[in-house]
Amino acid sequence: MSKRLEGKVAAITGGNQGIGLGIAERFIQEGAAVSICYRSDGEGSERVAESLRAGGGKAIAIQADISKLADGQRFLSETVSQLGELDILVNNAGVEKRASFWDVTEADYDFVLNVNLKGLFFVTQAMVRYLRQAKRPGKIINISSVHEELPFPHFTSYCASKGALKMITRNLSIELAPFNITINNIAPGAIETPINKNLLNDPVKLKSLLDNIPLRRLGKPEDVASIAAFLASEESSYVTGTTFVVDGGLTWNYEEQ
Repeated sequence: MSKRLEGKVAAITGGNQGIGLGIAERFIQEGAAVSICYRSDGEGSERVAESLRAGGGKAIAIQADISKLADGQRFLSETVSQLGELDILVNNAGVEKRASFWDVTEADYDFVLNVNLKGLFFVTQAMVRYLRQAKRPGKIINISSVHEELPFPHFTSYCASKGALKMITRNLSIELAPFNITINNIAPGAIETPINKNLLNDPVKLKSLLDNIPLRRLGKPEDVASIAAFLASEESSYVTGTTFVVDGGLTWNYEEQ
């Protein structure tokens, strides 16, 4: 495999499991140095960084709660100080809370929006400030969701955060283009990750979902990582402001059960 990201440095929020880890592994294979951040599992995340380094790659783990502005800014500044520079930001950290709309609490609303929207907004701002000051081009890749388009009853705050992300990406694609900074979304459908643990262990719900997916399988983190590698590379230099849907055809074949 040709190493499309040789010499590049990527920061991945929440890159210690699931889709973020899949992207980190692929970026390492493609020649990039990678930093991941974690909110609380320091020991586990350091083990993840060690596994990423095992094949000779460069990887570090940094504690940062993306919902806190200072933590997000520190994640990027520590990435630069430890790895020398920064070329790619992957906004992967995301959370969701299930509740009927009339039962949503302010605390749960804030939890989802502070990570998925506010945190992402200001980490991206810190990245743009760094790139402009360093006079460097850059790539910003957001892990959105099919729910930037597709309704998801009982997850209204999550859908609100992803719908807003779609417009942030479109808007910034125009605003950042003069600086040769591209920004794109990847919208995964149903992917085999820890966030879907309950679904994977429920045969009835799983069958119902698979019946909605034309390709008749769940996605894997690698399916998302391959698109991320393309968007992080020079092959995507004329692509900005768009969403790449990775869902096995789910969006156009979906019926809420």
